Amino acid sequence: MAIAAFAVLPQAVFGLGQTSYVEASPQPGSFALAQGNTTAALYVDSADWPGVVRAAGDLQTDLTKVTARTPSISHDDKNLSGPVVIIGTVGKSAIIDKLVQEKKIDVSAIAGKWESFFLQTVANPLPGVSSALVIAGSDKRGTIYGIYDLSEQIGVSPWYWWADVPVPHRDALFIKPGKFAQGEPSVKYRGIFLNDEAPDLSGWVTKTYGTVPGLNGVANYNHEFYSRVFELILRLKGNYLWPAMWNNAFNEDDPENPRLADEYGIVMGTSHQEPMLRAQKEWDRGPGRQYGNWNYSSADLQPVLEQFWREGITRNKNYESILTLGLRAENDSGAALGKDLTEQVIAAQRKMIAEVVNPDVTKVPQLWCLYKEVMDYYNDGLRVPDDVTLLWAEDNWGDVRRLPTAAERARSGGAGIYYHFDYHGSPRNYQWLDSSPLPKIWDQMSLAKQYGADRVWIVNVGHLKGEELPAEFFLNLAWNTSRWTNENLGEFTREWAAREFGQEHAADIAHIVSQYPKFNARRKPELLEPSTYALMNYQEADTIVADYNALAEQAEKISAALPENMRDAFCELVLFPVKASANLNEMDVAAGKNQLYAQQGRASANDWAARTEDLFKADTDLTNYFNNTFAGGKWGHFMDQVHIGYTSWNNPPQNIMPRVTRLDLSTAAQMGVAVEGSTVAWPGAKDDAALPQFDVFNQQKHYLDVFNKGQTQFNFTATANAPWIVLSADKGAIDKEQRVWVSVDWTKAPKGAASGTVKISGASGEVSVKVSAFNPAEPARETVQGFVESEGLVSIEAEHFTKNAVAGTSRWEKVEDYGRTLSAMRAYAPVDAPSATPGRDSPCLEYRMYLFSPGQLATYLVVAPTLNFDPSRGLRVAVSFDDETPQTLTMVPQNFNAQNGNRDWEESVRNNARYVGSTHPIAAPGYHTLKIWMVDPAVVVEKIFINTGGLRGSYLGPPESFHRVSNSGQ
Repeated sequence: MAIAAFAVLPQAVFGLGQTSYVEASPQPGSFALAQGNTTAALYVDSADWPGVVRAAGDLQTDLTKVTARTPSISHDDKNLSGPVVIIGTVGKSAIIDKLVQEKKIDVSAIAGKWESFFLQTVANPLPGVSSALVIAGSDKRGTIYGIYDLSEQIGVSPWYWWADVPVPHRDALFIKPGKFAQGEPSVKYRGIFLNDEAPDLSGWVTKTYGTVPGLNGVANYNHEFYSRVFELILRLKGNYLWPAMWNNAFNEDDPENPRLADEYGIVMGTSHQEPMLRAQKEWDRGPGRQYGNWNYSSADLQPVLEQFWREGITRNKNYESILTLGLRAENDSGAALGKDLTEQVIAAQRKMIAEVVNPDVTKVPQLWCLYKEVMDYYNDGLRVPDDVTLLWAEDNWGDVRRLPTAAERARSGGAGIYYHFDYHGSPRNYQWLDSSPLPKIWDQMSLAKQYGADRVWIVNVGHLKGEELPAEFFLNLAWNTSRWTNENLGEFTREWAAREFGQEHAADIAHIVSQYPKFNARRKPELLEPSTYALMNYQEADTIVADYNALAEQAEKISAALPENMRDAFCELVLFPVKASANLNEMDVAAGKNQLYAQQGRASANDWAARTEDLFKADTDLTNYFNNTFAGGKWGHFMDQVHIGYTSWNNPPQNIMPRVTRLDLSTAAQMGVAVEGSTVAWPGAKDDAALPQFDVFNQQKHYLDVFNKGQTQFNFTATANAPWIVLSADKGAIDKEQRVWVSVDWTKAPKGAASGTVKISGASGEVSVKVSAFNPAEPARETVQGFVESEGLVSIEAEHFTKNAVAGTSRWEKVEDYGRTLSAMRAYAPVDAPSATPGRDSPCLEYRMYLFSPGQLATYLVVAPTLNFDPSRGLRVAVSFDDETPQTLTMVPQNFNAQNGNRDWEESVRNNARYVGSTHPIAAPGYHTLKIWMVDPAVVVEKIFINTGGLRGSYLGPPESFHRVSNSGQ
């Protein structure tokens, strides 16, 4: 019965991305971790690392949560009996070393390695012990990771506290026979940065832990808070932390913080802004009161600063840390220190490191963060000693600015990446909800690994909550960069959903948590405006709202179906972010409709004003629910971040509803007609009313709106003058408005081009709307090859190629779910491969299409905002039609500088895309082949438009054209 109950539990039992070794029932040689009324005893040597002993206590707690039975834990190897979990570090645990000596276990695969471990079942390991599960680590964190790996596999999510993920009950737990090893990690130091932490995190810390004694209004980021953070990082197999720093000082606010960090096994550092383990606020509260800015150019201030730094590294010299070198202006102002002065600063810092920490300064981990203006110093020739890690900063929007060259990869200090899921700065803050899709993270960080930036990966996670999924993916990828590829990213989200909420809804939950960050990344929520998405072209705005609301409705249904104890976790990880995001998008579209309809004189403009107000209130209600109600109010203040009403880079003091307009309506009825594709209305508009063209390939539905400009109801009739024009309604009573859908009965439509009209009559008015249909004799819809021009364009999703030709080891590879619409094709080449020459050694994507409109055609590629990470070249791609000579297009020039004030860069991150265009002569109608050639690696092509004269304005571009591609998506 116990095994049967275990089998039907909704929660999956496995380590995310790992081979499962925990089972519900025994097999020959398996280890009984829990069965019947007993659990295996735990043993850890008291002489082992304190962090290992502490983590063993967490395992005891976790087993109690899972089985409702508390295993004994022993630090004495005498009188051990029965099945025992033996936990220990090679060289620090007497029993582990004894088992090695007696050849009961073999640690040669992990000995001397960084953060490696294995779990192994061992029969009769010690006298009186029938069986054991050995958790052996190569070092302190290796053993700790082994402990937490087991905790995850028995059903304890790393987010059990931070996201309230419930722990499912298990009556029986067995470990498969064998040895399960992990490590070394792909990236040596893997961490998070708690930054931009006010108002959310600081508000919650103040609510939960109060303020720092003696410092009025300073949130108490004390050891109770950080212990929770340390444990989470370790459960996610991270090891590195930059602490909150806006108004806090990690070491000073609570002296227990650094001691506990070292005990837990967390490597501490400080941000690009704070050198030598000194917080900005330590200066502000101390020397800054007398001296002001920490200005190293002042001869009088240099000894004060140097003493300040010396005190910092002296205080922490016995703790595991990475020392940040250099100096930026106070409070991350970015005021230029200058190349020569920075060189002088680093020399002084290195000298004191040798004097205080280790005479062999090369043995002390150090990094130099090349953030903003500091990278300019590097580009201008400033260098640091080879043993210092170069921490390359991306552009704050997830696009890596620089990766190591071959010469830089030879440096002993290596290189790393400082990444962002949250940013406070230009061209716009983004700090509210997750807008960092996993495919984008994978794309940029796998490039970093490929080019050798693998010593340090650290990511700004803002206030942490809201970034749970991308944070875990970032650290998981850093642990094993080969586990997740362009082809299996969906597996990560499915496994994550199954671990947190069970298998039954895992696929649907994975879809939601993949799509809402993707939708948010199209344009960050803080950048949204009522005019962002096209209201009248391609039904874009309506589609955006419908897609978001469908996700929210799906999440609501899943929430209702989940057990009660899962709903808090589901709310914070899934339901709240998707509902809040959907609501925000709908509010902006409602405000946009209000403005447009007011211009058109529609009575419904007032309804859209009211709808905008309702949705703004719904945002407030959602925020209040998160802060005050769900999870018993545990997470109060975590949704304080302002996210509506930006007019500059920084947020306004409070959310500001979009402007709305109300019309003073006349009593008398007055008919108006608006048509898809136009912002004007009839009668009264200068041009004739005309719907976008219909064609037999796409078989579109277009709409016209019959609306009232007054307050009195009226009747209308709609009459088509051709039998092939189909109307969804031919009459109606209009209070405010009615949408009439127009389509074509293709069995009745004449061949070739045809035209007709729809006449709308009502309220003493009449409007004729032109209808045009295209039904060519050739090509036939059923046999067409590739894409077909329609509505004056061809729109192509990049993955729907008709041919993908490789060139040696270089290729175009699909990255699933990447970008703003469907997916993307990414140019791959080996490290340091020269730029490819189209037509000779260049991989090529081909797109066959049938064009009706010859002439000079404009082609546009929608590409990801990837940057010129290789200093020897920019980012280029080549485009050609048929057999013409390819045109090489430069998306990012070689010396491009992604910084504030660079309008091209600012626009690319606002849009989360770049657009690059070319023109091509097409001599005759018929089949033609567009070819996209790789020139430089890492270019990511998302979508392609060929404009034959009909391209209309929109944010995402027209929907994909009709096509028949036999190998689409392959």
